[in-house]
Amino acid sequence: MWAYLKKEIVMTIAFVLAVVSAFFVHPDGGYAAYVDFRVLALLFGLMLLVKGFQQIGLFDLLIQKVFGKVKNGRTLSQMLVLLCFFLSMVITNDVALITFVPFAIMALRLCHQEKLMIRVIVLQTMAANLGSMLTPIGNPQNLYLFTASGMGMGEFLKTMFPIALLSLILLMAVTLLIPAEKITLQVEEKAKKMDQKLILVYSALFVLNLLVVFRVLTWVPVLLITILGVVLVKKWNLLKEVDYALLLTFIGFFVFVGNIGRIPEISGLVEKLLTGREILISALFSQFLSNVPAALLLSGFTDQYRKLLVGVNIGGLGTLIASMASLISYKLYAVQEDANKGKYMLTFTAWNVIGLVIMLVFCDFWY
Repeated sequence: MWAYLKKEIVMTIAFVLAVVSAFFVHPDGGYAAYVDFRVLALLFGLMLLVKGFQQIGLFDLLIQKVFGKVKNGRTLSQMLVLLCFFLSMVITNDVALITFVPFAIMALRLCHQEKLMIRVIVLQTMAANLGSMLTPIGNPQNLYLFTASGMGMGEFLKTMFPIALLSLILLMAVTLLIPAEKITLQVEEKAKKMDQKLILVYSALFVLNLLVVFRVLTWVPVLLITILGVVLVKKWNLLKEVDYALLLTFIGFFVFVGNIGRIPEISGLVEKLLTGREILISALFSQFLSNVPAALLLSGFTDQYRKLLVGVNIGGLGTLIASMASLISYKLYAVQEDANKGKYMLTFTAWNVIGLVIMLVFCDFWY
């Protein structure tokens, strides 16, 4: 058990924080409202289906078709980063990373460019967190603040477009540091012999889960259908492949943040700190609470929704927990046999902190 807890250090920290906070806010019926079961259901379903697509070799085939003509590591890296940046605007940052980080890992291994893995995954994570801020459906905090503030689509886009454009420019500038070393993708033959029935089933289930993301469908029936679908095609082994530690990590942070919001002394301090410093304080709060809970917590203490929106979005840069989506990338990388977790954390923190400082300086000037 001790070895497992050390291996899943982020999950362990989340539960330690949850337990400590419970001494200040004793467990009661309000705890049930802390946990966003919809988010957990989506994470579970999408992780399950991505594993299924990996097993049947769909990613191998996509890599061959999409990246077959890519001739160097820099161009490959740029394409992998741009996929996360633009698609996160539509399918959310979480879904973009769940889908394309495993995709990147496979692509880099197929062309023997494992040395680029940390840089590419860190840039993908930053791209998903930054690209998703341009649309109300790009991430949970946007959807919440867009609804709570009553702002129109035009005002929302006008607010977020300048920093989204700056983000894209900076990301592409950083990719220029990646060597333009020649590569050859070596896709295994099995990628061309896939089970068409499984492709159809997994694709249908994936679309259903995306409809939950877009709030067209509710999560409970889709979760049940997803599990039933996997069982009916006799791929119940996929259920063992889901990263349950990641789901537990989210639960731990949900409880911690929920309790923090119910401590009066902290609430009073927050209101005093926030006034006139909405962007800076919301970005800083995101470093410790993550940007979704920070948005939920701080929205009760200000009517400056535009500045709060900007602050929690750029606040997704910085620490590993500043955006919960960043945990997904870390977990997907950390389970690799040759993972260098220390180097990943150093690279992630350095690039994200630099990005956060640049964004804060820009926002101080622009907003």
